[in-house]
Parts: sequence; structure tokens; C-alpha cells
Amino acid sequence: MQRWLLTILLCVGSALALPATALAPPVQSSAASDSGASGSADSIRRFVAAQMAPVDGATRVQIVVGQADPRLQLAPCERAEPFLRTGVRLWGKTFVGLHCAAGAEWSISVPVEVRIYGPGLRALRELPAGQPIGKADVAVEEVEWTREPQGVAVSLAQIDGRVPVRPIEAGRIIGLAAVRELPVVTQGDAVKLVGVGQGFSIVTDAVALGSAAQGQPVRIRTDAGRMLTGTARTGRVVEVVF
Repeated sequence: MQRWLLTILLCVGSALALPATALAPPVQSSAASDSGASGSADSIRRFVAAQMAPVDGATRVQIVVGQADPRLQLAPCERAEPFLRTGVRLWGKTFVGLHCAAGAEWSISVPVEVRIYGPGLRALRELPAGQPIGKADVAVEEVEWTREPQGVAVSLAQIDGRVPVRPIEAGRIIGLAAVRELPVVTQGDAVKLVGVGQGFSIVTDAVALGSAAQGQPVRIRTDAGRMLTGTARTGRVVEVVF
């Protein structure tokens, strides 16, 4: 009886001596299954973080590792290594390759979402299409940059001279793809054609056949009926080099 009690006390003492990590529940990971695609979420996450270039102005980065296709029947692998496929951009929802480097021969794709956060403009009211955006129309908050493929506007200076392509709802992040430059020449405008050639220059009247922002090409028709392509400038001016 005493020997049996001593054995129990020794077992309990051993359990109490274990480090806290040994008693804690395992961390659940959304990485690929260990049965075929070994390689934990942490290793893929570290790999992605190491591959990313510094993002100026970002306040934080979150890397979420998903699961590989559960229908895959993969041979057991002793060591799997993550890699980037050609052309993959670590921005928003993407994929990271996972290659078995020992024990089998297979390569798969694991879904990964890279979320980058930083200051950005959020609409305080509905912003009509084609109307300039004012300081009172937006607020600067921490937003997810990667929700927009071309990034988000981080300041009013970044969208100066631009207008919404279509209405932007109140509360929406203002993506750079959602705005365009304000045209300096609009189709049907009477414009001043400034032509420059070798040893001469001309100034005459013309009509714009399209719309264009500052520095963009636009077609015009002169009073004589000649069709030309020039560069749009502020003040309904079109420059043509002969």
C-alpha cells in the first residue's frame, strides 16, 4: 500500500515539474495538413515575412496561412520547404508553393493572405463621381491597404486633382483605382493648339475630340479640318510637336 501511494506521488510530482508549454493545449494552425503537406503555419508565415520587402508607412502586417486542398493524396514527407512561384505577389490573397525536399517528390500550393495595414482615407459621406474630394469628406484611419489591388489613398495630396470614377459609399476606403485624374481637356472643348517644329511655332484654334488629363495624349481637329494628336495641358491647351 505504501509503495503504491509512493508511486502515485512520484507521478504527480513529475507532472507538476513539466514546463508550462508541455501542459498547454496545442496551437491550432491553418497551415497545410501534416499528413501530406508537412510544414507548419509558422514556418510558412516566417518564410513569407522574410520574402516581403519593407512597406513604407505600414503600421502592421498580418500573414494568414490557409489549408492546402484536402483532396490531395500526398506521399509522406520528412521535410517540406516553402517557395515562391514565378510572378507571385505577396499582397492580399495569394499562394505559396510547398515542396517536399526529403522523403517524396511533390509540390503543392498553400493559400496565404497577406494583410498590410497603415493610414488611409475613408469616406465620411457618399462621394459623387466626377466631383473633387475635400478635406471634410474624408478621415484618416488605420485601414487595410491590401483590400485594394492598387493600394489606397493615404492623404489628400495623393488624390489632388483626381475625382471618383464612380460614387464612393460612405464608410468605404478610397482605393487609388477608384479615382482618376481630373480632365484638363474635355471632348468638344474649344482648345488652343500650340504647335512647335524645327525653327517655327504656331498657335491656332482647334476642337478636342476626346478627354484627357494633364500630360495625356488627346486628338484634336483644327479649323482647317486637320486631325492631330497632342499633349493635354492645363487651361485647355494642346501641345503638338511637328
